Amino acid sequence: MASRSIFQLQVFLIFALATTAFSSVLSPYFYEKVCPQALPTIKRIVEAAVYKERRMGASLLRLHFHDCFVQGCDASILLDKTSTIDSEKNALPNLKSVRGFEVIDQIKEEVDNICGRPVVSCADILAVAARDSVVVLGGPSWKVPLGRRDSTTASRTLANNDLPSPTMDLPALITNFKNQGLNEQDLVALSGGHTLGFSHCRLFKDRIYNATNIDSDFAKEQRKKCPRTGGDNNLSPLDPTFARFDTAYFSNLIKEKGLLESDQALFSGGSTDELVKTYSYNPKSFSADFANSMIKMGNIKVLTEEQGQIRMNCRKVNS
Repeated sequence: MASRSIFQLQVFLIFALATTAFSSVLSPYFYEKVCPQALPTIKRIVEAAVYKERRMGASLLRLHFHDCFVQGCDASILLDKTSTIDSEKNALPNLKSVRGFEVIDQIKEEVDNICGRPVVSCADILAVAARDSVVVLGGPSWKVPLGRRDSTTASRTLANNDLPSPTMDLPALITNFKNQGLNEQDLVALSGGHTLGFSHCRLFKDRIYNATNIDSDFAKEQRKKCPRTGGDNNLSPLDPTFARFDTAYFSNLIKEKGLLESDQALFSGGSTDELVKTYSYNPKSFSADFANSMIKMGNIKVLTEEQGQIRMNCRKVNS
């Protein structure tokens, strides 16, 4: 009898945690009646794009992340520069770095066609495309809360100030995530998104030539791709299995093979070391925490109901 009560309590706690992760306004079933084919259409296009270029999965995931950390998850990152909009695309963390805009454009066009009108926001497209990208590369799935609306503004200044830097140490990273309502577990889990994709040489050059907390053989290997002079836009994978969602990223950190300073900072004798160790040998724990943190991140300062708009073109505000 006692064991049954404990089991019921565990089920209740899991249910409670799952429901509190969702916004009180957003719902995974937001489009079920107005356009039931919206999500399958997004999935189909994302899968095709990632199969064509495996790197695109990481790029679409990064777009959602870089959107949510600036003004909230409102698709402000998609807006092009105009006389009144200082595009976030031109911010230092995004310039010649964020990509995948053409895939989002294609999704928007096809979804609007199949729905018969613009009912799916660009912000929701970013959130769903990020989830679908993770799934197609072998990662976990989760129910994406939907119902976001799109901003009519963007801020290059906020993008420069609010996006975490690849040179941040652990205290700076913790503060940066805390400012977004995210805790240390979210920091480590979401950083695990670096199990996918690449980084430009300019972002890790100083580390591979000057850092002391780096495996010497790893540093030598990276120097072949990233010379002291030039080659700033050369690419190197963030972990050796860059097109597969796994735990190699965390195993690398334990071996002092983190590519970015901000990666290695997660395993540097600080408060996040134990979580890095746990994720390195427990993929189920990492996948579960990553999914929960993605839902939590997707709730940052969302626009809903009468706020914002549903853009007809993700690159510009409705006229």
